[in-house]
Amino acid sequence: MVLRLRQHKSANLSFVSASPLQPHLQVTCSSDHEPLNFKDANRFLCWQSAMRSEIAALHANNIWSFVPFDPSMNVVGYRWVYKIKRRADGAIDRYKARLVARGFTQQKGIDYLETFSPVVKPTTVRLVLALAVSTNWQIHQLDVYNAFLNGSLQEVVYM
Repeated sequence: MVLRLRQHKSANLSFVSASPLQPHLQVTCSSDHEPLNFKDANRFLCWQSAMRSEIAALHANNIWSFVPFDPSMNVVGYRWVYKIKRRADGAIDRYKARLVARGFTQQKGIDYLETFSPVVKPTTVRLVLALAVSTNWQIHQLDVYNAFLNGSLQEVVYM
């Protein structure tokens, strides 16, 4: 079975909590260790919880459907990426795990026709911050757990 990624119809933010784990998996996390692979991460309760939260968010947002494998499919690989999120004082805020497609395995014209990645330019951020300082606006930071943006997939993507 492979995953067929679905086009996302609307922008959603997901705040999903992880399900409790079995008591025999109680292994504490190393405070400064970000695992490089699934095998290392899966030994620790905190990373298991982070991975479960990511999968739950993907399911809740209906990101994919399971389809039977066909040898003619160009299946894109995936991997887990792990990051420790810290507060301003350096204390650990949470453990974050993301399931990411290995898009570099896609072939132009077969798996995709064009690419687009909406990002903000650093000069725009500096301009907004300068404007906020000059007008005495308050600045607030928000850490969004999961964000699913509008996207128009013209191609079928298998992962």
